[in-house]
Amino acid sequence: MTELAIAIIMAGAALGPGMAIGIIASNAVNASGRNPEASGKIQGNMILGLAFAESIAIYALVMALVLKFV
Repeated sequence: MTELAIAIIMAGAALGPGMAIGIIASNAVNASGRNPEASGKIQGNMILGLAFAESIAIYALVMALVLKFV
């Protein structure tokens, strides 16, 4: 039963951040194309958004490892 919980946690954790990262990168490229002068500021905001999106997957990985080994 624990293995099923781990699989569900990791599947959800891969789906959400994966979609978020794709949307963030797509919108950043689109914004840089529209306003090339602001690409430095856009890139900084994009990296911050990617870090927040990826942190969800890292928290889920930690939760899955706790379920597996504790």
